[in-house]
Amino acid sequence: MSDAVGPGDLVLCVNAAPNHVTGEPVPLVEGETYRVREVWDFACPCGRSDALLDVGVEFAWCQTRFRLLPKPKFRAKPRRVSAPREKEKV
Repeated sequence: MSDAVGPGDLVLCVNAAPNHVTGEPVPLVEGETYRVREVWDFACPCGRSDALLDVGVEFAWCQTRFRLLPKPKFRAKPRRVSAPREKEKV
């Protein structure tokens, strides 16, 4: 996933389990969306991923805690054009 994820992408937290090394609770919220600040190509100590994601919450987190959300597609919305109204002279 580290090839697909880049800075500015949105990821969904799918695993807010306690830290797998220390057992301490993590400040992430399962089901919450985070914006990736930076991707570090560094193998996680758990051995399950090849990168860590910095999402602005404490340090960097194992990428297996997140799923990449699809980028929103641009949809052009029709806009109303306001034109001045003609007034009749009486």
